[in-house]
Amino acid sequence: MKVIDGKNAVMGRLASYAAKEALKGEEIAILNCEQVIITGNKESILREFKEQRSRVGWGQTGPKHIKASDRIVKRVIRGMLPNYREGRGREAFKRIKCYIGVPKEFEGVKKIVSGKEKKIKFSRVGEFVK
Repeated sequence: MKVIDGKNAVMGRLASYAAKEALKGEEIAILNCEQVIITGNKESILREFKEQRSRVGWGQTGPKHIKASDRIVKRVIRGMLPNYREGRGREAFKRIKCYIGVPKEFEGVKKIVSGKEKKIKFSRVGEFVK
């Protein structure tokens, strides 16, 4: 099992790495999903999130847009898998687990540190969860 610390990791790069490893057959656990960063202008990212959440389908039908940071990260990873509904994409998606913070079972485990301090415009996923 590969345990990845998502602190200061760019969301797209983290998602592509996790998707590739899951397709190879690895179990993936991503910790600290609320501290994963999205690069770019904060105002435009916030506007896109609000537009997605304001568009709700008719009645109880979709599309539903998630509001938890671990689910947002998992949704991005899902977009990088081939055909997540069936076949090897579905099996790979089942191997990926995302967590907010660090659960007790992963406290003493060696983690892959994927992020560094960035000097560019960015915002964290946890800032958009309300």
